[in-house]
Amino acid sequence: MQIPSKYDASQVESKWYDYWVKHNYFHSEPDEREPYTIVIPPPNVTGILHMGHMLNNTIQDVLIRRARLQGKNACWVPGTDHASIATEAKVVAKLKEKGINKNDLSRDEFLKHAWDWTHEYGGVILEQLKKLGCSCDWDRTKFTMDDDMSEAVIKVFVDLFNKGLIYRGYRMVNWDPEAQTTLSDEEVIHEERQGLLYYLSYKIEGSNDTLTIATTRPETIFGDTAICINPNDERFKQLKGKKAIVPICNRVIPIIEDEYVDMEFGTGCLKVTPAHDENDKNLGDKHNLEVIDIFNDNGSLNSFGLHYEGKDRFVVRKEIQKELQEKGHLVKTENYINKVGTSERTKAVIEPRLSDQWFLKMEDLVKPAIKAVLEDGDVKLFPKKFENTYRHWMENIRDWNISRQLLWGQQIPAYYYGDGKDDFVVAETKEESLQLAKQKSNNHDLTSSDLRQDTDALDTWFSSWLWPMSVFDGIRFPENEEINYYYPTNDLVTGPDILFFWVARMIIAGYEYRDEKPFQNVYLTGLVRDKQRRKMSKSLGNSPDALKLIEEFGADGVRVGLLLSSAAGNDLLFDEALCQQGKGFANKIWNAFRLIEGWEVADIEQPESSKIAIEWFEAKFQETLLTIEDHFSKYRISDALMETYKLIWNDFCSWFLEMIKPEYQKPIDKITYQAAITILENNLKVLHPFMPFLTEDIWQYISERTPEEALIVSKWPEFKKFDKDLISEFDFASEVISGIRNIRKEKNIAFKDAIQFSVINNENVTKTFDDVIIKLGNVESIDYTSEAVEGALTFRVKSNEYFIPMAGAIDIDAEIKKLTDELNYTEGFLKSVQKKLSNERFVAGAPEQVVASEKKKEADALAKIETIKASLISLK
Repeated sequence: MQIPSKYDASQVESKWYDYWVKHNYFHSEPDEREPYTIVIPPPNVTGILHMGHMLNNTIQDVLIRRARLQGKNACWVPGTDHASIATEAKVVAKLKEKGINKNDLSRDEFLKHAWDWTHEYGGVILEQLKKLGCSCDWDRTKFTMDDDMSEAVIKVFVDLFNKGLIYRGYRMVNWDPEAQTTLSDEEVIHEERQGLLYYLSYKIEGSNDTLTIATTRPETIFGDTAICINPNDERFKQLKGKKAIVPICNRVIPIIEDEYVDMEFGTGCLKVTPAHDENDKNLGDKHNLEVIDIFNDNGSLNSFGLHYEGKDRFVVRKEIQKELQEKGHLVKTENYINKVGTSERTKAVIEPRLSDQWFLKMEDLVKPAIKAVLEDGDVKLFPKKFENTYRHWMENIRDWNISRQLLWGQQIPAYYYGDGKDDFVVAETKEESLQLAKQKSNNHDLTSSDLRQDTDALDTWFSSWLWPMSVFDGIRFPENEEINYYYPTNDLVTGPDILFFWVARMIIAGYEYRDEKPFQNVYLTGLVRDKQRRKMSKSLGNSPDALKLIEEFGADGVRVGLLLSSAAGNDLLFDEALCQQGKGFANKIWNAFRLIEGWEVADIEQPESSKIAIEWFEAKFQETLLTIEDHFSKYRISDALMETYKLIWNDFCSWFLEMIKPEYQKPIDKITYQAAITILENNLKVLHPFMPFLTEDIWQYISERTPEEALIVSKWPEFKKFDKDLISEFDFASEVISGIRNIRKEKNIAFKDAIQFSVINNENVTKTFDDVIIKLGNVESIDYTSEAVEGALTFRVKSNEYFIPMAGAIDIDAEIKKLTDELNYTEGFLKSVQKKLSNERFVAGAPEQVVASEKKKEADALAKIETIKASLISLK
């Protein structure tokens, strides 16, 4: 086969991806092998590939490809999440462009548009993952709204309801006015914002007296149903039992007493708005106050807002300030920083609101999940520091609001048959619900047309918390072959931002429905930031186009770039230069392969230098393999790549190939060539999980391979015993070779000219690598001597002193001057260091590492002076 002179990723990637898919390497079926399973964190069906996806899926692919090479039955299940709020918002926006209002459509009509949108755009991100090289089992692709997945969700809802864990409650909830749905507490982000504190004056009924309250939300006065004072507050004794008049709307409200009021905050008088604040609602319940909801679903004021009806709450806030001032009710305003809840999805400011919603009791459900992570270690979090976050959330958990006022999602399987609060039943099908309704109502004349299904949909997370089970149909058929084989899965790779939303809830569901953990290890990646540490976002314009990066640097280059900048749990500081480094690494390996392939092979004797080079690299490879294994076991994926990178770039390309390279226009012996190919193949195996395209391409060029012999399904190198001494002996020899090369460079001695070389072997170094030193240093021989060689330049490696006779090769006078200048400088430097060290105050007061650093400088300078003096003596 003709090997191209350059590696062209754009030509290679689609070729090998198609080849892998054609031969079904990604597909898994239960068999006798050990399973290794990963379920993808399903990206939103609305999504396109961004840097977070790139990092997360690269790590998953590294793990799955490595498991495949280790002979495990690797199964990576891909899929997408229906993302109820995000998707419905996009569909609504698209309909709006066509002049269609969502509210004018029936549920079925809207869902048809949503499904059309999903079929058109839903697979985009999965197709993009293929460009990255992701070896997912595409035959197993799941969508959280697939019929079987939805059936599992409904089954779980009914089961939890029947267990008494799901209930309907009229509660204060988080309302998103933009998406017009409730959110769970975990979907609300609390942000500090600069606002105003408004001091408002309320008249006391039947007198000219007033009281002043402080509020951040003057627009909510229309919902005030009481003023509350602390019974211990002497300032307001005269107000007890009286009534106040709410400005503008002139509603008369009672003045109540409760120790809940903080006498130090604001004025000590608190306006109570039970419909729009949870603490006010608690006060209202305690004192039997009226509840007045002043907002429409979209955050505008309703008829209780009088002349402000239909206006947005923030518009009203500005306008009402002016009206209050004109009517003499605004005493003053102050700058005030307070925490504002915002929607994680739409970024809208959350409105606390009383609403009938469905809740899941969490108190008992979380107990096995707390035990699994924090006590038994059945589920391990990497990095471990996230256990504290997990503990905080789980030990402070509240009931989960699982209903959403949306159409896109699994519709809640509750059916109403009457007007009473409890006139409903919960069942998997309408047929079952009819039978239950007849029994519960004792009305056997009921028909299915008398039943009305709850219009709410379930929270998206209520489907995705079942993901590791439902993808293997383990909810509908708990004893099927696949769930018993693949579950629990092995590794979950995701971001810490959904540690509670998704990870913790999957653990809860796993123990509730299979009495078992859903996965063994959770690897939490960091956030992708730019090199200025800013979070990547469209608004900042600092998030590169993922597909353009692949186009420019190749998928392998981007994968390496991402992993070189990533460390477990720490934010990833992404820099395109690292992708360039990855691309450069691919070119380096390609050129190394072409070098080997270009050698002529002959049946000649193997040089001793090549024999020892092979023994050394095999030992070095085994040492690196152990280190890589250790990094993988601790989920230090970036460190595992770095070890592989150094092995190939430094040890293989820079040293090994130089050690075995035949002389110019001469052949290489068969034994060495075959060993070099085997070594290259082993290198490709450990590199394959990180750079799948490049490695498969080189692998297939090395020799004709059957589909069964492809690199993707080859065998991970076996661990073997290795000689550690050989590695340390080479490390010493490499310093000797570098010393020779430095002198050649400094003295402009051509490499083609062989030189004499002597050593005083104080370190008792073995002669194992002498042939390698002779070859790579181009020295005639190594002369072991006990005396310094006169007329020679010297260098040291530890206590060994090496000599290169220089007579006739250089200008002796110029060399003496250069060495004398260097000696004078070094002696001056030594004096300054010793002056510091003789200063008792410095030694006593400086940090230990600073003193140690100065002592090392002193020792290095003394050794250098000794070497320079020896060189000068030999030249004179």
